[in-house]
Parts: sequence; structure tokens; C-alpha cells
Amino acid sequence: MFKRIHHIAIICSNYETSKDFYVNKLGFEVLAEVYREERKSWKLDLAVNGVYQIELFSFENPPVRPSRPEAQGLRHLAFEVNDVAEVAKILNEKGIVTEPIRIDEFTGKQFTFFTDPDGLPLEIYGC
Repeated sequence: MFKRIHHIAIICSNYETSKDFYVNKLGFEVLAEVYREERKSWKLDLAVNGVYQIELFSFENPPVRPSRPEAQGLRHLAFEVNDVAEVAKILNEKGIVTEPIRIDEFTGKQFTFFTDPDGLPLEIYGC
């Protein structure tokens, strides 16, 4: 019935800040960008490694969603990378703070977390 996850939608508090973060710092490709006048909302379609996966939205005065302490609902987004330490180093050089690298006790793979400008937890996970 279900084939795959089609995309993930993220609502940000400051469109320009989040657009800069996802496009210029994380390097996601812009596929489309539209302003929806009736909703006073931007919609930015982003590709991760050439595949459409993220929609970034702006809305007027969105309520804050808690990330810490961990709240019910979507916990975090994880991105697969070849080398966790190398990607963490690149993120750190761009001013993005990452947690210390850990090892998944079940898979033996490396991973670490960082956050987007609104505190959304993001993970890089070794393949």
C-alpha cells in the first residue's frame, strides 16, 4: 500500500534564516520556491542528494513546538551520510554545533545530532 515517504514538511519561524540554513549550510537543492499570497506563506521545495524530500514553510506566528524535553510526535529527522565525523566537522566549520559522536548500540553505526534554527532536532547517521 505505501511505497515510501514522499516528503517531510517543516514550518519555520523565520523563513530567510531557515532557507539559508537548509540551502547554504546543509547544501540542499532548491527545486521550487513560491509565495502563497492568500496564506502569506512561503513554500520552498528542497532535494536531498537529488531527491525531492523536504518542504519548508513559513506561516504568520506559528506556535512553538517543544523539542526538549522530548515531546510526543515526530522526534527528529535523520540524514544518512558516509562519514559522520567528516560531516560533523563541516557543520561545525559552518557554525552549526553538533553533539559528541556516539555509537548506536544495536547497529554499531556512528551518529550525532544538531538542530535547525528553530531547535528541530536533526541527526546525521553513518551508513
